[in-house]
Amino acid sequence: MTTRPKIQLYTDGAASGNPGPGGYGVVLTCGDARKELSGGYELTTNNRMELLAVIKGLEAIRWQNAEVEVYSDSTYVVKAVTEGWLENWILKDWKKVKNPDLWQRFVPLYKSHKVNFHWIKGHAGHPENERCDSLAVAAYRSGSLLQDNGYTPDGK
Repeated sequence: MTTRPKIQLYTDGAASGNPGPGGYGVVLTCGDARKELSGGYELTTNNRMELLAVIKGLEAIRWQNAEVEVYSDSTYVVKAVTEGWLENWILKDWKKVKNPDLWQRFVPLYKSHKVNFHWIKGHAGHPENERCDSLAVAAYRSGSLLQDNGYTPDGK
């Protein structure tokens, strides 16, 4: 049996106006391989883009049960997983949860891998976090923006 290397998943989300145009940026590394992803949306929030970045990164992994180290500057995303908020939301059937569409999309991806979350300080010179931020900002400034069909003004 071949042991696969760990995957490093760096993510960032951004929104101008919050709500406003927004984007996500992802850098995936595994051994010598590197992949960058990004996308922009007409009207969304920073938190939605932070979470969508993690989702897009996990969706890009081509095998199940991967060991993934996620690095994010989003306390919203990191604490939701590491402090048990997510499990409580699931137990409460997603009542009073902001962005339930994205969290429900996240859960099966998260459960299909061995994922550890790490919070890193944003805009502090971390090269991969800075790259993700650049990708996210460039995506929402690109002019080729998608509709965030899950966005609602109250987040529910």
